[in-house]
Amino acid sequence: MSEDLFSSAANEAPQAPLAEQLRPQSPDEVIGQQHLLGPGKPLRLAFESGQPHSMILWGPPGVGKTTLARMMATQFNCEFIALSAVFSGIKEVREAVAQAEMWRGQGRRTILFVDEIHRFNKAQQDGFLPFVESGLLTFIGATTENPSFEVNSALLSRTSVYVLKSLDETEMGQLFDRACARSLADISFDDSARERLIGLADGDARRLLNLLEQLRTAHRAAIATTIKTKSGPGTIETTVGLRVDGDFVDRTMAQNLRRFDKGGDAFYDQISALHKSVRGSNPDAALYWLTRMLDGGADPRYLARRIIRMAWEDIGLADPRAMQIANDAAATYERMGSPEGELALGQAVIYLAVAAKSNAGYNAYNAARAFVSKDGSRPVPNHLRNAPTKLMKELGHGKAYRYAHDEPEAYAAGESYLPEGMPEPGWYRPTPRGLEGKIGEKLMHLRELDKKAKKT
Repeated sequence: MSEDLFSSAANEAPQAPLAEQLRPQSPDEVIGQQHLLGPGKPLRLAFESGQPHSMILWGPPGVGKTTLARMMATQFNCEFIALSAVFSGIKEVREAVAQAEMWRGQGRRTILFVDEIHRFNKAQQDGFLPFVESGLLTFIGATTENPSFEVNSALLSRTSVYVLKSLDETEMGQLFDRACARSLADISFDDSARERLIGLADGDARRLLNLLEQLRTAHRAAIATTIKTKSGPGTIETTVGLRVDGDFVDRTMAQNLRRFDKGGDAFYDQISALHKSVRGSNPDAALYWLTRMLDGGADPRYLARRIIRMAWEDIGLADPRAMQIANDAAATYERMGSPEGELALGQAVIYLAVAAKSNAGYNAYNAARAFVSKDGSRPVPNHLRNAPTKLMKELGHGKAYRYAHDEPEAYAAGESYLPEGMPEPGWYRPTPRGLEGKIGEKLMHLRELDKKAKKT
């Protein structure tokens, strides 16, 4: 009996990948992207119009960019050419253009789909323009990167940009159930297995289907192993059906990292979320984004540098201990490495999130830089100049300088330290929060002393 099972399996025609088997054929079959495909939404209206137009589909991996492009070719009765910017060059583009010209001569329209369009350089992207403008090609580009930065403005101006989103947990559940019903009927999943697989997929539909495909392979291997190692009546009947639980998923599936692009939009979006959570004084959110990035493979040293920057930019003199803790956390990570050193980064993020906030120093520095970059080179006033030699003293350098330590309160009230003719700019404006509140009180007191000194 086992020989029949193995021989029949060996003779089976190879199945198409699960992702291909479940690829939607119409907009109604698409799971997710309802902000584009729902009633009255932009892509739904495009499908209903029957008139294809050039577009850029921007979104993370596994959300349906290729599926939508193929679906448009089918719905609009167009020929379809697919290129990958990773593997294609000018030669392939020219061949696609020649094919499109031949089809136009036969009265057929062509959709040219370019995956990862951001990987083409400016000259390559410019190469599409005349054929898009002439109507020879309907151009559809797919990208995981922000087209504002990665797609030429000339090509961008001739296309509509549609932003696709990661599938949420409910949508991933719908896809999971569809896959099980159509292709995995011999496998049953408990709730923990379902939850783990959806979590591993992280909003990526293609990843979920690939994980299910891997699990199906593991399932068949488990059956084969059982048949080989067990004997007796009823063996096959008791092992062909498999119930998958969360532990089985953990044992058999590679623990894929969360989706994380170390150089793309996902990277900078998550860094932005971490920084804004700290600025917004939400320690739980800050910890979430920190651990999310660490889980995704972000370099802890890079995160340490960003944490130091947050301390200076958003806390400043309201709590100078924040800079020290951020620097100490970075040094701790350098000494201990992962995973122990990451605890120091986590605690630094918590401290920064709960610390008093001030961007007064950050704003003052930027204002001073902006002023100096546009202003002339004002001379240093004589009383502030260095006078190490007799000649310099004869020239008046340092003359009438008041040594603050010899003055009441160690402050030379009424003295000026700016170039002559330059008004007090007032760049640094302390907030009333934390230590900076005390700094503000002191500065107010010193200004009062200046006013009194000028009256006398």
